[in-house]
Amino acid sequence: MSQNTKTYKDAFSLFDKKGTGKVSSDSLGDLLRAVGQNPTLAEISNLQEQYLPNNAELDFDTYVKIIDRPDGFKPLGQPEDYIRGLQVFDKNLTGFIGVGELRYVLTSIGEKLTDSEVDELLKGVNVTEEGNVDYVEFVKSILAQ
Repeated sequence: MSQNTKTYKDAFSLFDKKGTGKVSSDSLGDLLRAVGQNPTLAEISNLQEQYLPNNAELDFDTYVKIIDRPDGFKPLGQPEDYIRGLQVFDKNLTGFIGVGELRYVLTSIGEKLTDSEVDELLKGVNVTEEGNVDYVEFVKSILAQ
């Protein structure tokens, strides 16, 4: 068994709580992220339609087929791309944006995160006394994870 196959099996087992060899189709995005992929919500929806018609449960073989699809593992992008995206919200070009504004951006624009996902991202992030976040530091800490 290759290291990748073991990693895939381990991730699948974490979601197969009943030990049936099947996982809810709703877990597909989390399963793909668990092995290092970063699908968009639209991609997850398309994969569910393509591989799991009628909301069928996901078995391990189908999971591996989905992982091994072309362009499954995409590069995360360069920090500068994300920094430029957040810089739009830095009206005075100080290098900081409000933590509330950052939360709004992450939960409302593009690939929307949940409040709990944002809370997880913000753990350990330095927030100034004024309630601001150094978004360059924030981006670099996220991409380093």
